[in-house]
Amino acid sequence: MISRSPATQAALLALLAGAWAGVLSGAEGPDWSRLRADHPRLYFNADTWPAVQARAEGPCREHTAAIRKTADNPQPPSREWSAIERPPRRPGSAVDAYDWGDALVATALVQRLEPDPARLGRIREMLQASLDYYHACFAQGKSVNWYARSRMGWLCALDWTWNDLPEDLRVDLARGFLKHVDEALHGPSKQRQNRGGVRTGYYGDDNLALFTGLALQGTGADDAMAMRLLNEGFGTYQKVIAHRRQMADDDGGAASATLGYSVGEYPFAEWDYLHCMASAAGLDCREELAYVVGFSNYILWNLLPGNLEFGYGDTPHLHNRMPSTWMHTHLSHLMHFYGALRPEDAALAATLRERFTPFVSSAAWCVYPFLLTDLEKAPPPLDLGVLPAARFFPAMGQVFMRSGAGPENTYLMLSVDGQTGQHRHYDAGHFTLYRQGFLALDTGTRHGNTDNLQNYFAQTIAHNCVLIRMPGEKPSRYWNGTVAAQAGGQNLQVGSKVVAFETDTHSSYVAMDLAPVYAAEKCASYTRQVLFVMPDHVVVMDRVVSTDPGYAKTWLLHLANEPRLQDGTLQAEQGDGRIFCRTMLPADATFDLVGGPGREFLVEGVNYAITDGPSEVIIKNEYTGIKKLEMAEVPELMGRWRLEVRPGAARAEDVFLHLLQVGGHGLAAMSAATVRQEDTQAVLTFATAAGQVTLSLPTAGPVRGHLRLERDGAVVVDRDLTREVTPQAGLAIGR
Repeated sequence: MISRSPATQAALLALLAGAWAGVLSGAEGPDWSRLRADHPRLYFNADTWPAVQARAEGPCREHTAAIRKTADNPQPPSREWSAIERPPRRPGSAVDAYDWGDALVATALVQRLEPDPARLGRIREMLQASLDYYHACFAQGKSVNWYARSRMGWLCALDWTWNDLPEDLRVDLARGFLKHVDEALHGPSKQRQNRGGVRTGYYGDDNLALFTGLALQGTGADDAMAMRLLNEGFGTYQKVIAHRRQMADDDGGAASATLGYSVGEYPFAEWDYLHCMASAAGLDCREELAYVVGFSNYILWNLLPGNLEFGYGDTPHLHNRMPSTWMHTHLSHLMHFYGALRPEDAALAATLRERFTPFVSSAAWCVYPFLLTDLEKAPPPLDLGVLPAARFFPAMGQVFMRSGAGPENTYLMLSVDGQTGQHRHYDAGHFTLYRQGFLALDTGTRHGNTDNLQNYFAQTIAHNCVLIRMPGEKPSRYWNGTVAAQAGGQNLQVGSKVVAFETDTHSSYVAMDLAPVYAAEKCASYTRQVLFVMPDHVVVMDRVVSTDPGYAKTWLLHLANEPRLQDGTLQAEQGDGRIFCRTMLPADATFDLVGGPGREFLVEGVNYAITDGPSEVIIKNEYTGIKKLEMAEVPELMGRWRLEVRPGAARAEDVFLHLLQVGGHGLAAMSAATVRQEDTQAVLTFATAAGQVTLSLPTAGPVRGHLRLERDGAVVVDRDLTREVTPQAGLAIGR
C-alpha cells in the first residue's frame, strides 16, 4: 500500500485508461478491424476450438459427461425472477416460453462436440422460446433476471450454432436479441431491473452490450445497432476496469469488501472480457487487467482457519464460511491467464486453490474449464514463507492483523478508510476478533430480507463502534426499505481515514480518524487507536468529543452468547474461543448487557426479529423467492448479546479505554492490568505471554503513543508508536 491523494489516483487512472485506449483505438473509439467475420466468436473461435475440444475430450471429460446430461434433458429454470403472463408456444414447437439460457449454453456446447440434427432442432426452438420470453417480460414491465448470465448463454448458443442455422432464422434471432438489449439499456426502467453501475458487480443488463456487439456485428441483422452496442459496452467496460484497478491498488482487492460478492459473481466480468476480447477481436488484454492478480493476496488475508471469513459487510452471518462455490474457478483463471506474466501471483493462486473444492456447473459458465488451456503450465503452489503480521488495504477499507496462520492464532479485522460503499455498512472503526471462534462480532443479517437488514444489520449499532445519540437525527438510509431510527450511528459509509499504521514481530498498530463519518452537528472529533500485542491482547482507545455534552455516547461490543460481567470485566465464549474485556476508562463507566430471546436486535425499543418476514419493499416488488424465515433461535454468528458502556456523567469529551484478551476455554482469567492518568496521558500496564507491556496514550492532543515491552528483566521494545502510514505493496512475503 502506497498512499496517494484522490487527485493523484484519478490522474493515474486517466493516464492508464488513456494509454490502453490509444493501443486499441483512434481518436473516435476502438478500431474493430480485427473483429472476426466468422463464427464462433465468443470464448473460442475456429482457431482455438481444437484446443478447447481436446480439453473437453481429455482432462475435462468428466465435466463433459455432466454437461451432456443437461443437454440431453434440458430443463427450464426452477425459479423465475419475474412472474409474467407467459406467451404461447410458437406453432409446431414443443418448447414453452422460458429463459432457457443456462440450458442453452450447455446444449450448444455439446452440439459442437457431438453434432446431432435432433439436438440442433431443440436448440432452435429454445432460442425462439427464450426470445419470446424476453420480449414478454419487457412488454409487461418486468425484468428478465437480475443477472445477465442466462442471456449470455442464449447469445453463446446462437453464436456457437450460427453456421448450422438457416440464414433467415439466425438473422431474425439476432435482430430480436439486438432489439431486446437495446431496450434493456435505453428503454424505460423495468421492475427489479439491474442496471447496476461501474462500481458494482457489472453482471446486470449493461454487461450484455459488449458481448452482443462482439457476437452480432457484421451479421447483417442490424450492424449499426450492433456497432453502437459494441462501442457503448467497450466504453462502459473501460470505466469498470478503471474502478476495479483503483480498488486493487498495489495491495489487491475487489469491487466490494463483502466476499459473497467479490469472490462470487463479480470476477466473471473480468474473465468474460479476457476470454471474449481475445476470441472475437484478437486482443490480448491481460496487461490491461493485470490488477486482478492481487485478488489472491486479498483472499489470503480474509481467510480464517477452517475456510471461514470475518463476516464483513452484507454477509448474512449464518456460518461465516468463505464463499467457495466459484473460488476454485476464479483462482484457476488467475493461474491460466497470469502463470507466465505474473508467476508469483499465479503461484499464490495455486496455493489458495488447494484449500477449495472444485465446483463446475453443468449449465451456467460450463464452458470455463475447457478454455483454461494454460492452466497446467502455471507455476506450482507458493511457499508463503513469513507473512507480515498486519496488512492495510486502503482502497478496500480494511486492516487485518494476526498472530500467525494456525488454528489457535488470533485474527483481527478492522473496518476503516476505503473508497467504496458497495455493500458496506455504517461501520467505520468496527473490529471483528477471531480466536478459535468469533469473539467480537459483526451482527445482524440480510438473510430473509427482513427489516433487520436496513434497521439493524447495516447500522452502526450492529457493530463494535461508538454511538453518539443526537435527538432528531435523520436516519441513515440503506437498501431493502425504510430506516426508522438513527440510534446514534454514523451517517456516511465512506470518509474515515487511517492516520497511522505499522506492524512488527511484537505488535500491530492502527490509528483512525472517524469523525468524518458522523454528522458534524454532533461529533466534533473522534479518534480510535487499536494496538494488537501478540499473541492475544488488543487495546482499544477511543477519544470522542461531541458538540453537546447531552449527546450520550455508548461503546459497543457484540457477542455471540450471553456473557458474564463482574467489576467491569466481561467474559464470553463462542466455539472453542473465549474473550475477556475490561473497561479501564472512563473511571465512572456504567454497563448494560442487552440481548437474549426477543432482544437480540434492539434499536430504540424495537427488536428487529429475523422471523418477521420480508420487508415491505421486497413484498411490493414481488421478490418471489424470498419467504418468511422459520428459525427456533437466532444463529450464534448473527449476535445474541451486546455490551454497552457509557460514561457515568454527561461530558462533551470522553475517553474509552478497553483491554481485550482472547484464548481457548483453558484461559481461566484475564491478565492483571492497571491504568493511571498522568496529565493528558493514560498509562496502561498489563501482562502478556510476550512480557510486561506499558502503553502510554494521550487523552487529548495529537494522536500518538509510546510502547514499552519488558521480558525477563530485559527491555525488548521501547519506542514511540508511529504517526505515519507504513507503506506495503505486493505480497510482502519474507523468506
